Amino acid sequence: MKATQRDFGRIAESAARKARFFFFCGPDEAGVQDAIDRIASLLPDPGERTDFSGSELKRDPVRLGDEARSISLFGGARHIVVRASGDEVAEAAEILVAGTAPACPVLIAAPGATEKSRTARLFAERDDALMAVFWPPDARSVAATVRELADRAGLRIDAALAEQIARAVNLDTRIAAAEIAKLAIYLDATPQSPRTADAAAFAAIGASTQEDGMMSVVNVVLGGEASRIGAELDRLRQHGLNPVAVLLAFERRIAQLAGLSAKLAHGGDVRTLIEAEKAARRIIWKDERDLVKQL
Repeated sequence: MKATQRDFGRIAESAARKARFFFFCGPDEAGVQDAIDRIASLLPDPGERTDFSGSELKRDPVRLGDEARSISLFGGARHIVVRASGDEVAEAAEILVAGTAPACPVLIAAPGATEKSRTARLFAERDDALMAVFWPPDARSVAATVRELADRAGLRIDAALAEQIARAVNLDTRIAAAEIAKLAIYLDATPQSPRTADAAAFAAIGASTQEDGMMSVVNVVLGGEASRIGAELDRLRQHGLNPVAVLLAFERRIAQLAGLSAKLAHGGDVRTLIEAEKAARRIIWKDERDLVKQL
């Protein structure tokens, strides 16, 4: 089966019951992670969770199939979550689906892969699998997700506030989920005792984004400027920056550096690479100096 973020919400519940293998890819990392969390929450009997990295399975591709068909440590149900980069689990996935014994649900997050990747094509053609590709969302779709998150948390918010939250978190649904959780705690809201949230309440919890200065601490740490770290941490506390958003900013930059480093694996000039990436519009001018330093 094949889906995109447009129809994923509609088919997720049915797919969680019918499919055994799930592969989520595309450039929207937050959307991919949301899909993994959503399917895991909808599995009829999720049981014990086992995590693997793509690099582990690239080194030992047989392991995924073996683990998916082994008995849980506690003898009950289980599911497996794999976090991969690009197409690195292609061989492991082929071995997995070639097995004949029943397998537990396997959920693979591969935000660096495309729908034309070897692994994506493998799962898209199977009735017992779901392959979905996620593209960066627009404000309207993220606002809709914000309202869904709010409903689950017991918050009543209008369309204007949902869009305000969406834009405040730079359309990142992972940060939006953290903000909704903070807002629910602030208003003492629960699904059993819902509360109405307004812009004043949202402002009171101190929501923040990269525009509030998160990249400053990221650049100081990854640039090895040890003498400035203390001052940056003080600034984070003073401005009440969202720690989840800060960690996600680190995650995005580290992933970006890893991709750039791979292009330098066989030698090459850092500045030449950065100029080429800038010309191809894969990086923006204001990050140029920091990326050169961090590479």
